[in-house]
Amino acid sequence: MHDLDAQRSAAETPRVLKFHAPEIVFGPDSLGEVAHATRRLGGVRPMLVTDSGLIESGWAGQLVDLLTAQGLAPQVWSALTPNPKDVEIEAGHGYYADFGCDVLVAIGGGSVMDAAKGIAILAGNGGRILDYEGVDQATRPIPPLVMVPTTSGTGADVSQFCIVTDTARSTKITILGRALVPDITVIDPMLLTTMPEWLNAATGLDALTHGIEAFVSLGHNQLTDHHALRAITMVMSQLARTIDEPTDMAARGSMAQASLEAGLAFTNAILGATHAMSHQVGGLLDLPHGVINGVLLPHVIRFNAAEDPLPYVAIATSLGLDEGRAGPEEAAMAVADRVDRLARQVGVPAGLAEIGVSESDLDVLATNALRDACMSTNPRSATHREMVDLFRSAL
Repeated sequence: MHDLDAQRSAAETPRVLKFHAPEIVFGPDSLGEVAHATRRLGGVRPMLVTDSGLIESGWAGQLVDLLTAQGLAPQVWSALTPNPKDVEIEAGHGYYADFGCDVLVAIGGGSVMDAAKGIAILAGNGGRILDYEGVDQATRPIPPLVMVPTTSGTGADVSQFCIVTDTARSTKITILGRALVPDITVIDPMLLTTMPEWLNAATGLDALTHGIEAFVSLGHNQLTDHHALRAITMVMSQLARTIDEPTDMAARGSMAQASLEAGLAFTNAILGATHAMSHQVGGLLDLPHGVINGVLLPHVIRFNAAEDPLPYVAIATSLGLDEGRAGPEEAAMAVADRVDRLARQVGVPAGLAEIGVSESDLDVLATNALRDACMSTNPRSATHREMVDLFRSAL
C-alpha cells in the first residue's frame, strides 16, 4: 500500500470490515475447471448462459463438451442482448424452470453474467426481476453460480451487483446483495483473445473506472484500496498493448488480473457518480457501458476533486505522474487528463453528444442518476442542478 494511502486509512475511524469474494480459479487453460466446479456445487443439469458471439467464437461449444465429458447435461440458453433486458431475464428463468436446471454457468461478458444472476434471483425468489431493485431485496437462497468471464473489465464474476435494463422506463436498475457474489469464478486469459477491439477497450475502461471509483468511494477501506490501486496501474500500463498486440498473453493476463482486482475492490467499496450516470445513459441508448464510463470518468474526477482532491494523489503517484509530487489539485487534474488520454487512445468518443445524448435528455438523466445506488458512496454529493451541469460538461 502506498504511504499516502496508508495514512488515509489510518486517519479514519477503525471499524469491522467484511470482504466478499468468490472462490477464484485463475490462469491459462483453466476452462476445464468449470466442469469440476459445477459438479462440486451439486450440478447435474447446469444451465449454460451465453450469447451468440461466444457461440460463434467456439468457447461456448468447448465448454459444453467439457461439461458433457464430466457426465453433466448442460442446457444452453443464449437469447439475450447486450445490456440484458428485464423481459430477457424472465424468459431465461422460464427456460431454467422448463428444463429442470440446477447450477447456473455463465460464459461471457458482463451482460451474460448479469443475466445469469437475474435468472438465479427469479429461480430462488419468483416474481419479476424489477421487484428486486435496491439492496438485499432477494431474501431467499438462489442456485449456485459459476462465472467464466470472456472480457477484461466488468467484474461481474466477483461482484454483488446485477444490472438490468428496465425496458418500460429505458433506464437501468441496480440489484445489490451479498447473495449475488458468485460461488466460483474461473478466469482463463485465453478467452480474452477473441474479444473485438471495441469491446476490449470498453471493458478495460470499465475496470479502470471500477478501480478509481472504489479507491475514492466513501465505502473504501484498507482491504479494498490495494486491489483498486493495482487495477488502476495495470489497466493504464496494459490496455493499449492488448489492442496493439491482441495475442500478447502477458498483457492479457495482466488485464484479466486487473479486471479481477477492480471487481474485488468495487464489490466491497461500491462505486460512485460515474456509474450512477453511466447506468442512465446506457439504459436510454442501449450503448456499451464501458464506453460511456470512458467518456464520463474524467469529468467525474474533476467534479469530485473540486471538493476533495487528496485521494487522487495516491493514484497519481501510483501512475508515476510528476504531478503526484505537486499539490492535491494538480495531482487530481493530472489523473483526469491521463484517463482522458487513454480513452482517446483506445477509440472512445470525446463526448456524450457523439453517442446520441442531447441537451433535452439531461434533466431525466440527472434525476435518475441521483436515485442510483452508486451515488450513495460517491465522495461528493450533488444537487439536481449540479448533476445536470456535470452531464452537460460531458456532452
